[in-house]
Amino acid sequence: MKNAIPLIWRRIPERYALMGTVCENCKTEYFPKRMFCAKCRRKGRVVEKQMPDEGKIFSFSEVHVAPTGHESEAPYFLAIIELKNGVRLMSQIVDSEKEKIKFGSPVKMMFRKITEDDHDGTIAYGYKFKVV
Repeated sequence: MKNAIPLIWRRIPERYALMGTVCENCKTEYFPKRMFCAKCRRKGRVVEKQMPDEGKIFSFSEVHVAPTGHESEAPYFLAIIELKNGVRLMSQIVDSEKEKIKFGSPVKMMFRKITEDDHDGTIAYGYKFKVV
């Protein structure tokens, strides 16, 4: 993870505050941020916008075999979250009972630890979602 530290710092607004963008021309919202609007191209003017911290589970999967470094977290749930503005993103579902994780369940963003370099190293934080 030591090589990822610059990437973590560049993505702080996205990871910590769900900061995305919106096209002022067609009002299409994007997360993560985009430099230009995919619909309007040059006609669009893209500006930063705070994404909503609430939404619903659009789709989900239970992960039983975690990637290297996250073995202790398995099993866990990954979900496609549809935010209240219609933007979709992938996130882990945390602090939620298995029975409550269903299609359409309402969720709220939580601020959680994502990874840790080592015991005394860099800790990366970011968003995860919880069923409410």
